[in-house]
Amino acid sequence: MNISSSLKTTGRVAMLGSLALAALSTVAAFAQEAAPAAAAAAPAAAPTPVLDTGNTAWMLTSTALVLMMTIPGLALFYGGMVRKKNVLATIMQSFAITCLVTVLWFMFGYSLAFSDGGGMQNYLGGFSKFFHHGITTSTLWLPGVSNIPEFVFSMFQMTFAIITPALIAGAFAERMKFSALLIFMGLWLVFVYCPIAHWVWGGGFLGAAGVLDFAGGTVVHINAGVAGLVCALVLGKREGYGTTNMAPHNLVYSVIGASLLWVGWFGFNAGSELAADGLAGAAMLNTQVATAAAALAWMFAEWIVAKKPSVLGIISGAVAGLVAVTPASGFVNPTGAFIVGIVAGVVCYISAVKLKHMFGYDDSLDAFGVHGVGGVVGALLTGVLADPAINSLSSGASIGKQLYGIVFTILWTAIATFVILYIVKALVGLRPTTQEEVEGLDITQHGEVVP
Repeated sequence: MNISSSLKTTGRVAMLGSLALAALSTVAAFAQEAAPAAAAAAPAAAPTPVLDTGNTAWMLTSTALVLMMTIPGLALFYGGMVRKKNVLATIMQSFAITCLVTVLWFMFGYSLAFSDGGGMQNYLGGFSKFFHHGITTSTLWLPGVSNIPEFVFSMFQMTFAIITPALIAGAFAERMKFSALLIFMGLWLVFVYCPIAHWVWGGGFLGAAGVLDFAGGTVVHINAGVAGLVCALVLGKREGYGTTNMAPHNLVYSVIGASLLWVGWFGFNAGSELAADGLAGAAMLNTQVATAAAALAWMFAEWIVAKKPSVLGIISGAVAGLVAVTPASGFVNPTGAFIVGIVAGVVCYISAVKLKHMFGYDDSLDAFGVHGVGGVVGALLTGVLADPAINSLSSGASIGKQLYGIVFTILWTAIATFVILYIVKALVGLRPTTQEEVEGLDITQHGEVVP
């Protein structure tokens, strides 16, 4: 009896245990089925942007290449084309502008060009990033797109801000006081370069209107070229212009400088993609093709007209090609780049050699003839030749939009440059005395000479 009762009790316990285990198994099965359903129903969390080391490495390289364009590239290119008594002063201009713009860009320029301007966003950035406030080593530019450090982006854009005013100096070479140059360049950076950079690349009204400028046709070249022309007109001609021999004193310097510009321009154009990808590769190839085509076009045009192909001509043609392909480099295919180069080589030859003498202005080193005119040629041809197969943004290209950007850039640059020049003239004067200019700026402005 007792044994039978115990067995009955044990059986009941075993049955209850089995039922409990079955219930737990059922609950677990339901839980496993419900978990994926709940995960599917919940919105996917956006991945946290992570620094792209490949893009960052390319942008660090591009930044160094673009800085090389000004020092030593432009310094040697311009320095070789002036007379010997002005070579140090000319090289000094490029070097001093590099230093001045670096400091101003760090303090104010970057923020004015690339921060949020709030109610003024269409025209100018804000003050939030003065002295690079709020930017850290973990701050990314375009999170989820290029994923490069914002410090690197700022430094890359700084090199553009450096070379643009340095280009202007070619128009008034051999005849501006050094003190005047420093004041002019500082004011010009803040009131001309930064607003236009913001208009096109910083979220301003020209970019919003669909104006295409991949690497600086309007922001750099038309901007600098037009400012150079205004400077040349306001300052007047060099002493002895038209009667004194003003041939380049050392074309070897200029060839070295042009070669450095050519190599550095790969950072300028291919770097403007802000990524190490196929479009950067297209921009690099387009740069090479257009530059070579323009150099040959200028050379053959000069050979036909002047009967001899000059060293100065072929390097000037190469720079014209570099300038013209700049806005187009990330929007056209290589055939389009080839066309851009040929047109730029011929048109800039006519502008620099014929147009200047026809109108009688003294654009000393053809800043307007090559950069201003070449920038316009490239910007317009971008509207014609842009290829959506290369860049999807090309589908919205038109000559009308490009002309819109060109006109606004020319108007603002011309008016603002004119005003700044007269402010500087009132403060310190623009030109050295006639005697100082005749002696040369090396000795009169810097107390040094090349033996």
